[in-house]
Amino acid sequence: MAVTIDEFNGMDAAAARALVSVWAAVPVWADALVAARPYSSADALAEAAGALAAGWSRDDLDAALAHHPRIGARVTGENAEATASRSEQAAMRDAAADVTAKIAAGNAAYEERFGRVFLIRAAGRSPEEMLVALERRLGNDDEVEAAEATAQLAEIALLRLRTDVTDEGVPS
Repeated sequence: MAVTIDEFNGMDAAAARALVSVWAAVPVWADALVAARPYSSADALAEAAGALAAGWSRDDLDAALAHHPRIGARVTGENAEATASRSEQAAMRDAAADVTAKIAAGNAAYEERFGRVFLIRAAGRSPEEMLVALERRLGNDDEVEAAEATAQLAEIALLRLRTDVTDEGVPS
């Protein structure tokens, strides 16, 4: 749902929270962003979102990951989050069969090692780049990986925010 910053500022709290939760399903973060309205610009909203995301905990990461599909998995559903995930993972549709198989195997190994879905900002990355990152991150210890996954979640959230909120004119 693309809106201008003025439309975002004017939404009722439930509608604004629903939109923010598509960016990242971190309830405390969503509540804080909604409560801090109005924002003077999309940049001001993004700055606030980024600053709040810097404080995300492992619990916040785990809550958000409950809503993220596996890289390379067929994304089902018609809700806003499914639509965003399909768009972000568009490059996977053209991935070579061997890369897709390696990502699927890497996803399984990652979930076994870390107990959560592998998360990466897929937008702007090729399947091969995602595979290289997955293989590298399998070597991280739990603390380093949680920090890297949280940073990726913040990148995804800010990308979605920038897609959904504009300063004026026709929303993107």
